[in-house]
Amino acid sequence: MEYSHRYHAYPTQEVAEGLEHHLDVHRQLYNHVRWDYQNSPEDDKPSEYDQNNKLPEWKRKWSVFGELYSKAAQTTVARFHRNLSNLRKKKEKGYKVGCLKRQAPSDYRSVTYNQSGFDLDEKRGHDKYAYVRFSKIGWVKIRYSRPVPDHATIKEATFKKETTGEWFVSFGLETGDADLPEKPDVDSLDTSNSVGIDLGIQNYIHTSDGKTVDWLDLEDDYERLRREQRKLSRKVKGSNNYEKQRQKVATVKRHIRRKVLDYQHKLTTWLVKEYDAVFVEDLDVAGMLQGDGNARNKQDAAWRQFITLLEYKADLYGCHVKQVEARGTTKECARCGVETAKPIWVREHSCPACGFETDRDANAAMNVLQRGFSELGLGWPEDTPVETVTATDTAQFESVSASHVIETGSLPS
Repeated sequence: MEYSHRYHAYPTQEVAEGLEHHLDVHRQLYNHVRWDYQNSPEDDKPSEYDQNNKLPEWKRKWSVFGELYSKAAQTTVARFHRNLSNLRKKKEKGYKVGCLKRQAPSDYRSVTYNQSGFDLDEKRGHDKYAYVRFSKIGWVKIRYSRPVPDHATIKEATFKKETTGEWFVSFGLETGDADLPEKPDVDSLDTSNSVGIDLGIQNYIHTSDGKTVDWLDLEDDYERLRREQRKLSRKVKGSNNYEKQRQKVATVKRHIRRKVLDYQHKLTTWLVKEYDAVFVEDLDVAGMLQGDGNARNKQDAAWRQFITLLEYKADLYGCHVKQVEARGTTKECARCGVETAKPIWVREHSCPACGFETDRDANAAMNVLQRGFSELGLGWPEDTPVETVTATDTAQFESVSASHVIETGSLPS
């Protein structure tokens, strides 16, 4: 399994200047790789291997490239070809895509050392600090908030400068499957230890067993962001005051992102600890953001990030996580399967065929659970949430506030 640890970095002024310089040279190399690729004949485009072989020649021709560590330079070449591959995959899926753009200094903010060229010294620091050495740059102090596990191997190290001006160091870690907890046997799953999740608009999530978790209240944060953005609009672009205010705007945006991420970490950790199997909708998040209405709320929800965290933590805690087809989960009756059209403002499900009534999102969550069992090839148990759920006028769903998740880091059982 592969995962990463990220640490706040505190380089000295001299080392920070070295990091800045190498960051800019890697950006120039990336742009040169792009130029070389675009100016090659259509029937003879260079591969990643071909351009790696050109690196020694480029270093002789342009001495600035010779300042880079060889493995890090190869990773920059790989970065271009990875971006190119992702662009092709989007095009194959029917998306309208252009070409890879030239990277400006504000766009290119990280450099990765793969396999070699870096060292971690855990003993050199004191009081939760450690040091990382990057070849041809120097030692960087980091806040060692969580040690790298003994059973994990550090495969790569990345330094990054955020838009706020802060530095971070990330380690790409790899651990064997033998070090991970075993997942429960699929045949042992039933509705008592499994859950379907509807990712909603009114509530952040609604579970098939009757729990709802509220959205984060970010209105105060967005009001602060609007104030700072108004101040930025009154500054002269390129001036020192503009740069100071830009960093303030970036700091507020970062605070919002971290708040959402922290919330999702705590919520996903609870889900994979509480249940042996978690089923979630496979949402077309990009398409939803392009649709009309409520786009900012959808973006705040960061549903794709939420699903990614669920899948990542499933391996860490021994839980099955499965994405199921999202289309029709709201319209389809969880009891009889008859579809009923519902505008977004209709918050109750009332089936005209069988008379089944419940909350709209609860019905969707039950459908997700059923589809999850079907995906795993399991039969649908006789004693299901659909059979025991009460009508909408008497249903008592357990509602959990977002602040409770943030403060305690867990939810009630």
